[in-house]
Amino acid sequence: MDLAFLHPLYERPGPWASVYVDTSRHSEDTAHQRHLTARAMARELTEQGADEATCRAVLDAVDGAPPSPGPDGRVLFARDGEVVLEAPLARPPHGGDWARWAPLPRVAPLLELLGEDPMAVVAYVDRKGADFELRSVLGRDDAGGVTGRQWPVHRTASADWSERHFQLRVENTWEHNAAEIADALAVCQEETGADLLILVGDDRERRAVHERLPQRLHGLVVDAPHGSGSRLLDEDVERIRTAHVREREAAELERFLAARAPDDAGRAAAVEGVPALVEAAREHRIDELLIRPDGPDAHREVWIGEDPDQVAVRRTDLKILGEQRSWSARADDALIRSAAMTDASALVVGADLDRSTQGDLNTDRDSGGTGDAPDRAAGDDAPVGGLGALLRWK
Repeated sequence: MDLAFLHPLYERPGPWASVYVDTSRHSEDTAHQRHLTARAMARELTEQGADEATCRAVLDAVDGAPPSPGPDGRVLFARDGEVVLEAPLARPPHGGDWARWAPLPRVAPLLELLGEDPMAVVAYVDRKGADFELRSVLGRDDAGGVTGRQWPVHRTASADWSERHFQLRVENTWEHNAAEIADALAVCQEETGADLLILVGDDRERRAVHERLPQRLHGLVVDAPHGSGSRLLDEDVERIRTAHVREREAAELERFLAARAPDDAGRAAAVEGVPALVEAAREHRIDELLIRPDGPDAHREVWIGEDPDQVAVRRTDLKILGEQRSWSARADDALIRSAAMTDASALVVGADLDRSTQGDLNTDRDSGGTGDAPDRAAGDDAPVGGLGALLRWK
């Protein structure tokens, strides 16, 4: 997960209010319940020592949130009377509504609740062209399309020479349109940065487009089992997206397990455990931070200074480094701050995904795999303690 969206939280000093709200419940008195939730969150923050202006900003933001059928939750981060960052959640927060006032924003739950959100371009392909649609956890958006040659596109059953000539022109039209669609789809992928290209349509039409896509995109292509008129298509898309998340998690865990083995010189390209991670953070060596939410190291206490690389296992270590001001913080939040501000990424491993989106799904990847989402990724106990990192250099 790219952590750049968290930068506004680390460009200003704390303390911070972090508020997670469950918005999955809808009834006739939803507005009233939301008002009660807003007051409860403001009261919790007041009891924890938050200033009045920040509590008021939180109350107004939660109470004034526009009603909608989704998503399932919201998170907001506020300081000094201002809501600095607000985001929707893919799943309701664990344990219901809660609020925290702390030196660092409580962002670790956000990464899990956001979930990996692979962007998919769904291409509705036919012989005349294609319509593109962007799919993510937030829903769908039109992404344009392409219109090819409109005539001739249908074959005839005659064996007459003129009819065979006509059929050849039909074949040429199909090939031309497939190439046009493939070119437009490649441009759409480049512009959106989509992780998946899901083809919807007849077998021959999908295959023709797939074959004409650049080789670099072949690994992103998945065929949807059902067509655009099927009520099962939405389930297909979500299963494909979920399988992609599981496959990526398994691949990154395998890479981590291999990288933590020392080389001939005794150096490893991956580390785990708070002391090693703190050292890597101070040296700006974290390339990808791995977080297992149920790991015991996540809530271990570390000490932080004002800058993201000012982090230590002991408070005295910061003083030795010349930092006179320090605060206690959770290890996961401190390491996420360091990772975000050094352009590292993060991956939550072992988190529960919506099991309703898992099941048998036969897809047509170049690798020959089925596209089924595994129950758990490889290395269930990695990283040890729940926190690990792949390093930028040994």
